[in-house]
Amino acid sequence: MQQQKPPMDPTSSEATGPQLDRARAQGEAYREALTYMVEEVAHDGGTRQAGEYTVGYAIEDAEGMYRFDDGQLTWQNPDDENAHVEIAVQDASDGRFVPALSVSATLITPGGQELGPHAQELVWHPMLYHYARNWTLPEDGEYTLKVHIEPPTFMRHDEINGRRFTEAVDIEFTGVQIERGAEPVTPPSP
Repeated sequence: MQQQKPPMDPTSSEATGPQLDRARAQGEAYREALTYMVEEVAHDGGTRQAGEYTVGYAIEDAEGMYRFDDGQLTWQNPDDENAHVEIAVQDASDGRFVPALSVSATLITPGGQELGPHAQELVWHPMLYHYARNWTLPEDGEYTLKVHIEPPTFMRHDEINGRRFTEAVDIEFTGVQIERGAEPVTPPSP
């Protein structure tokens, strides 16, 4: 699914033309990585604009991740989880990833069961920052994915352009194809 490029004319009281060009270059690099994830890595994925954001999703097998547990970084393999749902949120103006958001997702199964909402946590990934979690799903098939984004509470550095992202956003993706699975359970090498 080809992602539309955002409008390239944000008004700024703080950034110069060359600075905005660099922001757009960051956004273009993120957009390319997201397109690669959605079209070539994920089992299913897509993107759409929602308010001042472009929201993308990717569905993969459940996967292990590092987490901090009692001050220690520990590897956690999926237990009963059988799907990994990733949500990417970009600034629709320049395409950059929007960090520090409260993102939640709800899945509606092919049989009509509503699962969630569940918080999607920020995930550092070697290629693509995103919000994600492993899910335990009851069946394969065509799901509906509902994403809710709360207005961020981070500070904004720009008297004009900084007055954005002030409303909650909801977006729904239909026809999301999910085939349950989990990556093989292997402990990471030291």
